[in-house]
Amino acid sequence: MALNKSMHARNRYKDKPPDFAYLAGKYPEFQQHVQTTLAGRVSLNFKDPEAVRALTCTLLKEDFGLKIDIPVERLIPTVPLRLNYIHWVEDLIGHQDAEKQTLRRGIDIGTGASCIYPLLGATLNGWYFLATEVDDMCFNYAKKNVEQNNLSDLIKVVKVPQKTLLMDALKEESEIIYDFCMCNPPFFANQLEAKGVNSRNPRRPPPSSVNTGGITEIMAEGGELEFVKRIIHDSLQLKKRLRWYSCMLGKKCSLAPLKEELRIQGVPKVTHTEFCQGRTMRWALAWSFYDDVQVPSPPSKRRKLEKPRKPITFMVLASTVKELSTKAAAMGWDAVEAIAVVRAWVEKILTDLKVQHKRVPCGKDEISLFVTAIENSWIHLRRKKRERIRQLRELPRASEDILQAMEEEKNTQKSVSNNLDCENPKTDDSETGFMAPDEDVQMTAGDELPEESAAKEEHSDPVKEEEMEAKQGETSLGKGSGDAKEEPCPSEEASNLTVEKEQSPKETSGGFLFKCLMNVKKEGNDVVVEMHWVEGQNRDLMNQLCTYLRNQILRLVAS
Repeated sequence: MALNKSMHARNRYKDKPPDFAYLAGKYPEFQQHVQTTLAGRVSLNFKDPEAVRALTCTLLKEDFGLKIDIPVERLIPTVPLRLNYIHWVEDLIGHQDAEKQTLRRGIDIGTGASCIYPLLGATLNGWYFLATEVDDMCFNYAKKNVEQNNLSDLIKVVKVPQKTLLMDALKEESEIIYDFCMCNPPFFANQLEAKGVNSRNPRRPPPSSVNTGGITEIMAEGGELEFVKRIIHDSLQLKKRLRWYSCMLGKKCSLAPLKEELRIQGVPKVTHTEFCQGRTMRWALAWSFYDDVQVPSPPSKRRKLEKPRKPITFMVLASTVKELSTKAAAMGWDAVEAIAVVRAWVEKILTDLKVQHKRVPCGKDEISLFVTAIENSWIHLRRKKRERIRQLRELPRASEDILQAMEEEKNTQKSVSNNLDCENPKTDDSETGFMAPDEDVQMTAGDELPEESAAKEEHSDPVKEEEMEAKQGETSLGKGSGDAKEEPCPSEEASNLTVEKEQSPKETSGGFLFKCLMNVKKEGNDVVVEMHWVEGQNRDLMNQLCTYLRNQILRLVAS
């Protein structure tokens, strides 16, 4: 039941859907329509009108003490949907705020054979109903259902002419002011629409339940749009004879033109809502000519506001915080408290990644950072490092004789250069033609080795080179040991940034990948780091950064 969580807050079926197994054990007439799978799951065939009727009658009897009879050839209502409408009318007329002794009067336009709205309204709230009906069979069943539940003093069922909606029904009671009217109009204009031809999106799956109902219940000239417009035109004559006019809609596309019609007619108070239940969604429209009525906000807007996004979090255990404090003290940091220690290491990691961050005001016992990621500098670092080590290992090795001869030549050149240095003291780079700042050398260290640097690599001692490669291999493969020297050196960062830029020349048109608010706070003896999304391209990027921060902190402790 995908939409049940979006039901009206007071709907009894929102958090507790019907228990088919319990109902089948209690009501034999329902049990014969229930099927039990091999796994023991009880299900109902909603394509079978007999089964749908049995469910409706059973729910009304079990949950509301109502006994009704419905012919299969007429509309069989679903209880959760009708209950949603009743609760919304309660919101419209302020029933929850008013005294229960106040008699509320309503009109049900086209009550149907079940007479379900008046029966529910009278049973739950003691409302008085004028229920109108044009179909003879529906009229007779509705009167019978009212009488067998002893509600004739609260529900009056009247037979009206075919095209009558409100005007003729109120002729006899010209002095009474009604609080509301309800209507479940015919949704379709013809048989083709009723079968879903040209009225249903072909990408949508077919309906999961059977479509029951007589001709007058499911079809009307012009469909629901023209039917509700007729109610609007009646309301323009009746105006304050009713405090609220309302109608249910089966198509969302009918909502906008009807609201536009009300705007053109100058109706001062208009609202709408959504009815969500099972896999079915309906819409409702209400309007009033009274200035003093309270207009409830659409539940759909409230749902979006009440649904906060959960932050991405990770926890730093007390034992880990202790190790981090020891390392922080060794580095001369003045961080003492647990959250200050974790914050200091997080700031260091973010600085190494060149991720912008600044401290912002926050509550007591927590520290907040506003983080702005300009480029993705935290992904695939280990893979890129392993790739560079692999390339170094695959370089061709010279023979021992050649290496020894080149080493002697190198020593000779070094002695000559030392003599020259003694004779000619150093001058400014602008006077000499040399380019030897350390930064330039480091920035090219991560690139492909040119021929000269490759020759120097070959000149180095083979034994030392093997030891260096072994250490690098251990570093790259030490995922479990977690070496603290995992942080890339400036040359590696430069090459990483070069690779990232080659893969995606322009990471973001807005100048940043994402922005988030990071909270570091205590939870018992541990520390929790929360990352709250603010804006950006993709939340997955924030998730990646969160994972990187957690892993780096664990590696610091393991090193």
